[in-house]
Amino acid sequence: MKWNKNILRVLLIGSFLAINALVLFGISSVWSYLNTGADRSTLLHIGGEGATVYLPKVVWDTTSVEGRPIEKQTLAKIERDYLNGWYVRNTALSTNNNYGIGDYFTESARTKLYKILDTNKEKGATFVQTTLEHGPKLNFYSADGTQISFLDKNVSLYKKGFLNGNPVLEYHETATFQVVMLLEDGFWRVRHFVRVASEPVKVKKEPRISAVDKEALRNIKGLNYYPKDSPWDTFGNRFQDSIISGDFRTIRDMGFNTVRIFIPYMDFGAAQVNQDRLAKVRALLDIAGKQNIKVVITLFDFYGDYSVPNWTETFTHAEKLVTTLKDHPSLLAWDLKNEPDLDFEARGKEDVLGWLRELCLRIKKWDGLHPATVGWSSPEAAVNMAKEVDFVSFHYYREIQDFMPSYQKLRNAIPKDKITILQEYGKSSYSGMWNAFLNSEEKQAAYYEEIQPILEEAQIPFLLWTLYDFEKVPSAVVGNRPWRREPQKYFGCLDMEGKPKKAFYFLNRISKK
Repeated sequence: MKWNKNILRVLLIGSFLAINALVLFGISSVWSYLNTGADRSTLLHIGGEGATVYLPKVVWDTTSVEGRPIEKQTLAKIERDYLNGWYVRNTALSTNNNYGIGDYFTESARTKLYKILDTNKEKGATFVQTTLEHGPKLNFYSADGTQISFLDKNVSLYKKGFLNGNPVLEYHETATFQVVMLLEDGFWRVRHFVRVASEPVKVKKEPRISAVDKEALRNIKGLNYYPKDSPWDTFGNRFQDSIISGDFRTIRDMGFNTVRIFIPYMDFGAAQVNQDRLAKVRALLDIAGKQNIKVVITLFDFYGDYSVPNWTETFTHAEKLVTTLKDHPSLLAWDLKNEPDLDFEARGKEDVLGWLRELCLRIKKWDGLHPATVGWSSPEAAVNMAKEVDFVSFHYYREIQDFMPSYQKLRNAIPKDKITILQEYGKSSYSGMWNAFLNSEEKQAAYYEEIQPILEEAQIPFLLWTLYDFEKVPSAVVGNRPWRREPQKYFGCLDMEGKPKKAFYFLNRISKK
């Protein structure tokens, strides 16, 4: 018995010592970290070779370089450190904090920046900015490989200014900078950075919408599409050509000619676009072509961060998608974002609109043929950017008797030559405790029997919601409240087993007229 007590004592004392040793080790590790200081580039999230937070488009001109020829690897490092310099400079101007500047600017260059920051801080001024394009022309690369000079031509710069937190200016401009960089401690740092006069930018103007495109837009009869068993995840692991093909045959047999699909930003890899998912989009377009169906592609689904520092990542994502898919014959139009007006309150209306306007300009630059629109959640919201988009799209889920007054008010508020499309509408057939058993398949069919003649008489192109009922609806779509989630499952004209509902028979008949 005494022997057992001794063993127990030894175990307790050993455990106590081991625990104290671990605690002391943890404290010493934290103390060591705090004394050495965290790397400022790490604080700014730009530290590694694979950093992707700042991705403006950069096109180098190395056709006339004095000094030694430059290696591709060296040029890539210079570009990385130069863009990181822009990133920390932009961050400093937005916060009046000089973190990271010492890593990417030499002593003389950072002294000038510190003075600017001190002046801005004294006046209560801050600037949020980003660059979207750079065209550096390499002029000189020293024989010892430690100095480089280039003219960064026609930099596309977006800037917002604030005074004591209140916005006072917002503008786009094109600027050119003379830059000298030095290799110090393995990093290329900016030594000289001076703005110089820019050369005139030649803008090639092309007609935005051909007569054929306008006719296709006016004749849109279709629906918003998700596969039955993978709603809100069309291009995930359950993607099958045979399923898409069967659904598109059904859609075409109903007399419809257009589908609207959705590209989730994060699911597609953000700035590093997932090539497998992109190939699935192309496969869907191929299938649509075989059924003589046109496709409206909605970008940035489930994305809601419109802040200026993230613009280069989102625009890099959009450019990869647009430039890859723009030549496909089944593509009808680009929808920049689904219902962005729902983010006005949380994200700030001007921030949302600023991002959309710039994205619209870029898409028109990347694709000079296909029209661009925005899928607003209501006729009232669709007055936004009516001049910038090529056609106006809106959604409507309210009472039918209020539709034409709302639509006419929209028509009166936008340019007369703009084509308008009812991009989402419909009625749920859900009948259960969460809506007091008020709906039914019969009421859903009656809804279409009432609204379709109105759309036909007013010659309003339409994309209804949707082909199928769904067993599951992600919480990200409508939240977790069952009185919202359950009705959302029953907007289809085919049920969860793929069998026609009463609305299907009416739509099938009237769409073939």
